[in-house]
Amino acid sequence: MTNDLQSRQWALKHQIVLGYQLFAELGWGDLGDGHISGRDPADPETLWLLDSNTPFKHASESNLVRLDAAGNVVEGVGTTNWPAFYIHYPILARRQDVNSVAHTHTQYGTPFAAEVRKFEAITQEACIFIDDHDVFDDEEVQVQDTDCGFRIAETLGRNRGLILRNHGLLAVGKTPKESVVWFIMMERVAEAHIKARQPKMISHNAALYAKADLATDQQVEHSFTNLVAHHLE
Repeated sequence: MTNDLQSRQWALKHQIVLGYQLFAELGWGDLGDGHISGRDPADPETLWLLDSNTPFKHASESNLVRLDAAGNVVEGVGTTNWPAFYIHYPILARRQDVNSVAHTHTQYGTPFAAEVRKFEAITQEACIFIDDHDVFDDEEVQVQDTDCGFRIAETLGRNRGLILRNHGLLAVGKTPKESVVWFIMMERVAEAHIKARQPKMISHNAALYAKADLATDQQVEHSFTNLVAHHLE
């Protein structure tokens, strides 16, 4: 592996680790219910996930495992998180523009998902997902094979976010930091929908205008840097 690929792989793994640690600091994943993946830059048909027996708060580069297309561990020491693999592998296989998927069960995302509806433009953050998310309306809440994962990937389409019926939220990105930022944004949007009793809608045009300024690489970098500084430093 070239030095460039080694550097890119390390950066990917470091972002995944920070993502898991952020989830832990936000009070998520204490039952091991969630996952953040990253497509390996040297072998794009494989992906990195946290070993299934490692708590989120203890995530480190040394307990990430690289999985092949069958879910076998080909690098690292640990075991496969099969529900994660069943969801993440099909999405990464279908979306070559995406290199990371983030999902966990949260205080607002999961109850909002039980309502089986889309986000509306009721907050600034919600504008990011206008015309850019969908609902996976399926009763298979315990994903047990890649068949379900490919159905999830099909419903996700070209969107950045997905609401999994009776399950929770899912976000994708070009990098782990991007998928994590969009996931945290989705959770805040779900919280607003649960708490706002009579919200006044933002018009579709105004929402798209805001989205153009908010859904950028610069916003991801700014948000991720601030999340890490606030919760992990």
